[in-house]
Amino acid sequence: MPNGVLALGTAALCASGSVWYLPAVADVRAGADRPRSQRLAALACLVAWGTVAAVGVLLLTPVPWTGTAVTAAGLTAAAGLRVCSRRQHAREQAEERRRWAHLGPVGRAVPAPAHAAAVFVAWVLSASFLALTAAATVLLAGGPD
Repeated sequence: MPNGVLALGTAALCASGSVWYLPAVADVRAGADRPRSQRLAALACLVAWGTVAAVGVLLLTPVPWTGTAVTAAGLTAAAGLRVCSRRQHAREQAEERRRWAHLGPVGRAVPAPAHAAAVFVAWVLSASFLALTAAATVLLAGGPD
């Protein structure tokens, strides 16, 4: 497959990835309004999508192995940022638990129902059955035309 076709596919992938990198840009720009772990995760997302975009551009150059090195470096940096984000999130959660522990027992939290998955499946199946019944009724009411 020619590199031009791969570059075009990469450009289309980058365009469709805006649902991930545009909110990440907003998180990074928000600064101290967002937790540090969320900003680190957003940076990891931006580095990963930046790597994809850079590889798309490098596919148009005549140097064959440059894209591989950029891909490896970019994805390693994104993975490192994501690991740092998870560790920071764990520290933030521990700090939040300590803060709530100082308040003492303020009441019992309502546990999630144990059958939540079964209820969800029942709702989905009921909605699907209702939609199929409505579609069949409309088709049968329309006659053979």
